[in-house]
Amino acid sequence: MSKIEIDAVVADFFGAFDNRGGEGADLARLRRLFVPGGVIAVTGPKFAVYTVDEFIEPREQLLSGGRLVGFSEWETSERTEIAGDIASRFGEYRKSGVMDGEPFEGGGTKTFQLVRTPEGWRITAFAWYDG
Repeated sequence: MSKIEIDAVVADFFGAFDNRGGEGADLARLRRLFVPGGVIAVTGPKFAVYTVDEFIEPREQLLSGGRLVGFSEWETSERTEIAGDIASRFGEYRKSGVMDGEPFEGGGTKTFQLVRTPEGWRITAFAWYDG
């Protein structure tokens, strides 16, 4: 059952960015998917580390301000290891959308560290690399 629950958390994470069909992205949901104090890091092209709120703010503007439309991203492969109440997920993903009127596609690698809390599985750390 744990793997199914982790799959749902990760799918919910990816779904938070979706603004296809004129629907607004729901990045606020990330706050409930992470534990308090969760950490987000990107390795390239410019290394950065964010709190959940620092990560959400610019992406909300980008996804709701009209610059990035028809956007979605999805996992294409993954491996998940679970040991008791901790889990690690490593996966490849793809993304597509229209940025400033230009269609684009891309992808990369994402990794999630998760823990089982009294409320269910939550993300403690997330990192990604596009390329």
